[in-house]
Amino acid sequence: MSTFKFEIAAKEGAARTGKLITPRGDIATPSFMPVGTAATVKAMLPETVRETGADIVLGNTYHLMLRPGAERIARLGGLHEFMQWPRPILTDSGGFQVMSLSGLRKLTEEGVEFQSHIDGTRHMLSPERSMEIQRLLGSDIVMVLDECTPFPATRDQTQSSMELSMRWAERSKSAFGNPDANALFGIVQGGTFADLRKVSADHLVSVGFDGYAIGGLAVGEGQEIMFRVLEDTVPHLPSDRPRYLMGVGKPEDLVGAVTRGIDMFDCVMPTRSGRNGQAFTRRGTVNLRNARHADDPRPLDAESSCPAARNYSRAYLHHLVKSKEILGAMLLTWNNLAYYQELMFGMRTAIQNQSFDEFSRNFKALYESGDIPAT
Repeated sequence: MSTFKFEIAAKEGAARTGKLITPRGDIATPSFMPVGTAATVKAMLPETVRETGADIVLGNTYHLMLRPGAERIARLGGLHEFMQWPRPILTDSGGFQVMSLSGLRKLTEEGVEFQSHIDGTRHMLSPERSMEIQRLLGSDIVMVLDECTPFPATRDQTQSSMELSMRWAERSKSAFGNPDANALFGIVQGGTFADLRKVSADHLVSVGFDGYAIGGLAVGEGQEIMFRVLEDTVPHLPSDRPRYLMGVGKPEDLVGAVTRGIDMFDCVMPTRSGRNGQAFTRRGTVNLRNARHADDPRPLDAESSCPAARNYSRAYLHHLVKSKEILGAMLLTWNNLAYYQELMFGMRTAIQNQSFDEFSRNFKALYESGDIPAT
C-alpha cells in the first residue's frame, strides 16, 4: 500500500488546493518545484531554497546518470543525503534531455541510445534503466520514460510518438514494481491534438499511476495553444490524483494553468533568469542590466518577505550583474524563487478563501502594469 496520498482541501471552479502527503513531508498544492538538475538548485543553498517556501525540488536522471553517476550517488547514501535536501525530490526520467540531443541519439522500441554531451561515451536509456537509475537516486516521485514530441509535428508523427510513450509507460510501471515509499507518475503526450491527448490520458489511467503529468508543452506552441491543450486534457485525468504540468513556466502561465486544474509545476525560468540579470516581481520582470538602475536606491520590492528583494538596492544589483559577480546571480535567483513561492502561496490561500477569480484578476492587472521607474 503506497504511503503517498493526495488530499484536496478546497476548489474554486477547476482550481484546487490541497496537499500531497509523502514519507519525507507534505507538499502543499498548487506547488512549484525549483529545478535542481545536477543535484543543486543553481546559485542557492538547500536551506535557502526551503526558506523560500519550496516543499520539493526536481532532479534529472539524464544529467545525474552521466555525472557523477547513479551508482555512485547510491553508494554515498542517495540523492537526498548527497545534496543535503531531506524533503521530497521528483526526478525527471531523462527523456526530454535525451530527445534534445538530436543527431547524438538513436531512437528504437527498446529505448534511446545516445552519446554523452560530456565525454562522448555511448549509453542506452530504456524504461527499465530509467526506473533503475531513479531507484538508485532514491527519488520520491519517479517519472516514466517518454518521448517528448517536438513542436511542430504532423498528426502521424505525433500519434506514433505518443503510442511509443504509452508502451514505454507500461514498461516503466512494470519495472517500477510496487514500492511503498515512492510514487510513479505517467506522462500524457499527444501534441496539440485533443483526440490523441484523450487516447493517451485514457491509456495511462487504465494502467494506473500515482499521479499524471502533462508533457510535450512549453516547446514553442505558445500560451493560447497550451491552455487549450490543458482544457482538452485535464477532464480525462482522475480528480483524486495530482496533475503535473512539466516545464512551465512564466508566472502568468502558472496562474492560467491552476485556473485549469493543474497542481504541480517545474521550470528553469526563475533560476536561469536570475543568473542572467532578470528579476521577477509582482509588477513583472525587471532587467537589472538596464542602465536606468545604476543610480536607483530602491529595492526590488520593499514589501517582499525575501531579503534579496527587500534589503539590496537596484543600483547594487545592477553593479553586481554588470560586474559578473557571483553574488548577483545568487541574490536574483533567491528573489525569483521567493517570488514564485509567494505566488503559489497566494493562489493556495485564494482558492481556500474562494477568492481565486479576484486573485487572478488582481495578479494580471498588477503584473502587466510593469515596473515603476525611479523618479
